[in-house]
Amino acid sequence: MSVLTRDEAQTRAKLLDVHRYTIALDLTTGDETFASRTVVKFTARAEADTFVELKPAELREATLDGHPLDPETLDENRLPLKGLTAGEHELRIDAVMRYSRTGEGMHRFTDPTDSETYVYTQLFLDDVQRVFAAFDQPDLKAAFDLSVKAPENWTVLANGITTDLGDGTWQAAPTPLISTYLVAVAAGPWHSVRTEHRGLPFGIHCRRSLAPYLDQDADELFEITQQCYDRYHEKFEEPYPFDSYDQAFVPEFNAGAMENPGLVTFRDEFVYRSAVTDTERQTRAMVIAHEMAHMWFGDLVTLRWWDDIWLNESFAEYMGYQTLTEATRFTDTWVDFGVMRKGWGYDADQRPSTHPVAPEAVDDTASALLNFDGISYAKGASALRQLVTWLGEKDFLAGINTHFARHRFANAALADFIDSLASATERDVHAWADTWLRTTGVDTLRPVVTRGEEGTYTLQVEHKGSRPHRIAVGLYDQDVADEGRHLVLRDRLDLDIPQTAPLPIGKRPALLLLNDGDLTYTKVRFDTDSFKAVTESLSGLPSPLTRAVVWNALRDAVRDGELPPTAYLDAARAHLPHETDLALVQGVLAFAAGYVTDRYVTPEQRPAALATLSSLCRDLIRRTEDGDNPGLRLIAVRHCIDVAAHPDTIAAWLAEGTVPGGPELDPELRWRVLARLAVLGATDESAIAAELERDLSATGQEGAARCRAALPTVEAKERAWEAMFTRDDLSNYLFTATAQGFWQPEQTELVRQYVPRYYEDVVALAAARGPAIAVAAGRSAFPDYAIDEDSLRLGEACLRDADLTPALRRKLVDQLDDLGRALRVRQA
Repeated sequence: MSVLTRDEAQTRAKLLDVHRYTIALDLTTGDETFASRTVVKFTARAEADTFVELKPAELREATLDGHPLDPETLDENRLPLKGLTAGEHELRIDAVMRYSRTGEGMHRFTDPTDSETYVYTQLFLDDVQRVFAAFDQPDLKAAFDLSVKAPENWTVLANGITTDLGDGTWQAAPTPLISTYLVAVAAGPWHSVRTEHRGLPFGIHCRRSLAPYLDQDADELFEITQQCYDRYHEKFEEPYPFDSYDQAFVPEFNAGAMENPGLVTFRDEFVYRSAVTDTERQTRAMVIAHEMAHMWFGDLVTLRWWDDIWLNESFAEYMGYQTLTEATRFTDTWVDFGVMRKGWGYDADQRPSTHPVAPEAVDDTASALLNFDGISYAKGASALRQLVTWLGEKDFLAGINTHFARHRFANAALADFIDSLASATERDVHAWADTWLRTTGVDTLRPVVTRGEEGTYTLQVEHKGSRPHRIAVGLYDQDVADEGRHLVLRDRLDLDIPQTAPLPIGKRPALLLLNDGDLTYTKVRFDTDSFKAVTESLSGLPSPLTRAVVWNALRDAVRDGELPPTAYLDAARAHLPHETDLALVQGVLAFAAGYVTDRYVTPEQRPAALATLSSLCRDLIRRTEDGDNPGLRLIAVRHCIDVAAHPDTIAAWLAEGTVPGGPELDPELRWRVLARLAVLGATDESAIAAELERDLSATGQEGAARCRAALPTVEAKERAWEAMFTRDDLSNYLFTATAQGFWQPEQTELVRQYVPRYYEDVVALAAARGPAIAVAAGRSAFPDYAIDEDSLRLGEACLRDADLTPALRRKLVDQLDDLGRALRVRQA
């Protein structure tokens, strides 16, 4: 498929003004394809040639101004439009399009629970051409009239309010001007719950088999949605710009959610079948807030080209966390951002594939797709949080509202955004943007404490990097009342980096913490005395956000080879039993298990590392025996299962259907136990089949695939490999589940032969199955646990010699850099 270049898009934008699409989709023509008829009305400003994009199974007919176009001229995904004259034109396309099983274009899914079928669109970034013909670039906005013919028992959802016209035909209300990638359709026998808020129809929708679980959470989902809606109307002068607000939880979705105006689509794991923690509910709420922010930033005002994707994602990321904190019961969302989300940005920014938050050159759509990463989301949101700290929220919001007013239902670029901010302040926002948005890498701040006269001290911050920072410096003293187990805040001082003079701090604190409050994006280090205080009293810090900054600093030090991985485990063992914030417990255990024990310690150290985490989890389980903290207990049980080195205890849990003292094993926990038993060689195919019979759901199918791939036999590994790399019938989710089961640290010798096979087979797989499977293969099927020089050399040779798709190349670059880092950490 030919990718659209920036130059081509700019040329076409100068030539065309697209007015309206009239689209008719027929979803009753079979299981493999659907019919797509499109009428596009547009104006050409001059005589020229151009093209329209579509990727059909069959192009049945095309006409331009009533004159037939030769279907044979379709070149991959481009149909030439030659000899356009200046003036009005009408393009008609009649095509047959393929359903997708990979979450791209029009995805089709049959629910194994009840055999009901659902379809939905995911048209981002350039997948609209898989569904209907379009001038597919974000700055050619148009109005869309959509009708859909569907099976009789289906409901059709779209960007605008839909009306059932009878005979299975549904008509959606015309949209205002939106970009092609934001058009959305979701059709099937949905279970729907509807309400109204401030005169606007609100709806939530899911598969019928998930109906009881959606109903159980409907009040919470509507409350969060309405609270965010009201808060955005307090922040933004421009009212919500669309005619309804539907949220559809759809199967096998490739992202967390997608901001289609009027019809936000979410992965339906957010409809919880099993017990979850309050932090996981907070994450779902944050995604709701994030996607709603896009209604203004992304949908009302849209980027002109994909180099400004950060304008969409960074803004929605920042606004989602901030608005959730202000408007809902989730008042500590920045703790979760600090301990979980921010590390995603730090990691991405230290790889060879790093890029500026606002890159100056994104040459084509394939390159743009690679930038949906921790930099565009987490780093960009961190930069905006620092901007608000520096600028002040009043001026920030004034600039935002100016931006909406100037560019409503149109497109804008970075320069437009900065100009809007600059109109609200006397500060040099352009210089700030140059240093923060056009540069790469993570700064590091290190304190230097100097003794002065009469026992007083001053602070000088060593600054490795180029960005200015406005930070808070926390000064903490030991609480003598409890023999130093707790630290109390003496003072929090504001400091601009780079410094103009040493900062007086009075007597020496037990802990001096840079970036207290986590208001900027930087790595921080400790002086010797402060590190001692951290190791002794981390859990005694009064604020969870302060503790998040400290845990992040320890995490960074491990990854940089400055702190032994076992020291991180020791800190977790000492302090997590006293931790009260669930996000911190989840984040620290995730890094301890997923990186420290699985990658950073040597094979010889791994049994002791697992024993440390197992002991920690048992402590947490004992701490929660009174039932007062079910979320903490659930986290502890999950990780106790994941790090089990012996099968007896968890096998007994599975047999009894419960953990002694609770919780009972719901489907998620049962599959988790069975997967760990499979890794340990303590279960077999008959047990997996029996569990699948017990849970025939889509997640049950994924659980079975994960367990089967994890079985430590030659036959199981070969079957899993063939399913992933030889056949092409695995959906995106089943592919990922199989890949997750395949590679296990305990099975390094068993799967060693597959390491070179991976680099041979993944190239052809990515080329054949497209970007979504390429990303899954690069992320989940990569041999994470083959941490040795031979694996690194094989990967580097693949990068050097193979013809890789852009999506696969980016994933391999990142994975190999992480592999090299793991090797360096082990050597350090």
